[in-house]
Amino acid sequence: MKLIDLIQDMEYECVQGSTDREVTALVYDSRKAVQDCVFVCISGAVRDGHEFAGEVSGKGAAVLIVEKEVSVPAQVTVLRVADTRLALAQASAAYFGHPARELTTIGITGTKGKTTATYMVRSILENSGYKTGLIGTIETIIGEETVPSANTTPESYVVQETFRKMADAGCKCVVMEVSSQGLMLHRVGGFVFDYGIFTNLEPDHIGPNEHKDLADYIHCKSLLFRQCRQGICNGDDSHLKEILAGHTCQIETYGFGENVDLRAENVHLLDKGGSLGVAYHMSGKLDMDVEIDIPGKFSVYNSMTAIAICRHFGVEKETIRRSMSQIRVKGRVELLPVSTRFTLMIDYAHNAMSLESLLTTLREYHPQRLVCLFGCGGNRSRDRRFQMGEVSSRLADLTIVTSDNPRNEEPQAIVDDIVTGVKKADGEYVTIIDRAQAIRYAIENAREGDVIVLAGKGHEDYQEINGKKYHMDERELVEAVVKDGNFIH
Repeated sequence: MKLIDLIQDMEYECVQGSTDREVTALVYDSRKAVQDCVFVCISGAVRDGHEFAGEVSGKGAAVLIVEKEVSVPAQVTVLRVADTRLALAQASAAYFGHPARELTTIGITGTKGKTTATYMVRSILENSGYKTGLIGTIETIIGEETVPSANTTPESYVVQETFRKMADAGCKCVVMEVSSQGLMLHRVGGFVFDYGIFTNLEPDHIGPNEHKDLADYIHCKSLLFRQCRQGICNGDDSHLKEILAGHTCQIETYGFGENVDLRAENVHLLDKGGSLGVAYHMSGKLDMDVEIDIPGKFSVYNSMTAIAICRHFGVEKETIRRSMSQIRVKGRVELLPVSTRFTLMIDYAHNAMSLESLLTTLREYHPQRLVCLFGCGGNRSRDRRFQMGEVSSRLADLTIVTSDNPRNEEPQAIVDDIVTGVKKADGEYVTIIDRAQAIRYAIENAREGDVIVLAGKGHEDYQEINGKKYHMDERELVEAVVKDGNFIH
């Protein structure tokens, strides 16, 4: 394609060479440089793409897009921009033929609920006849194809490439999780979302390699609402005003409050013997009863998020109800039908904040005992271990401390740290380092009315030990215990 077509949406200065030339590929990884390609020099956290300017020129790169000065042969065109990440997003959109224009694009941001809401939206739209792609934390879904995810929001080139595959596969819509990092690094640059959604915000992702402070985290989340046509927001969130600062879109709200456009009323918890759920009535711009087989108040918010979006597609109420009854999100309060005597679930809660939210929610169902099984990852903050241990001991009746991804640490040392936290509260606990044996213990010692949570792994189907990933799926471990039958169903 012609270079001028690739860079049509960019603001740039041509500091060397000509823009009137043909190019063969768009590349941001120096290892993939080919003859007559365009190489975008990304300043990454680990390596700076500008360092490879000479190397890619030697491989035949025709054009370099840069933020800094580089020294390359005269025949190489050099375009200088203010932000090469934004330039990559804009060039990627053009390179793949602006596929977002062929799709209805839905972006969901927030601290919690993004994953569940994306699956809910996809379920409703698919059941309504809209073939819908999905990009998220767990996987990317393109028609019948699923690809495991490395990042919540992939690099902009991958986003545009995926959009193109979705459009070519006949998808009419795409729903995707949009992380604060994704917004900050322009991974969703180069197009405008049809719908931008805000679920909630709590302090998270703040640190040296993420956001410098809460204000920066909020600002990055708010960028979505300067890049969408219709905003749909949790009207109850205390940070909503900050999130909407400078917004350029139409706004619609949902929640429990008086002044929202879609309101949840008459919320009541459901315990069906081995399965927990929630039901409520929605009023306002849509009037209907809703029932979900996922427990907790946060499930009301997640479902309202999805319904608020799908309302704009004219989806029938009965389709919404049917879709909600079928929702199962891997590793997100995922109920496993093991017994009618007790409830067993898998959840991704892997820090103190998410674990406290989950256990507090489950407490509202008044279980005979609340049992929490979890471990913590190695080569990560020790503070997380102390905090999670204390939260579990305070809110659960029994904590089963086990292994997660020990990585390069000794599992026993991690367990010992967790127990230090557990002892700060008064809950009972046991330690069983082998996770398979810990899960077996939890099931075989379950009592009538127990709610058992296997926390931390969620959708992950591996355990990382000494730099190597070993297959370990908790669903298979549970199935093995059930097959042995050494417990009362």
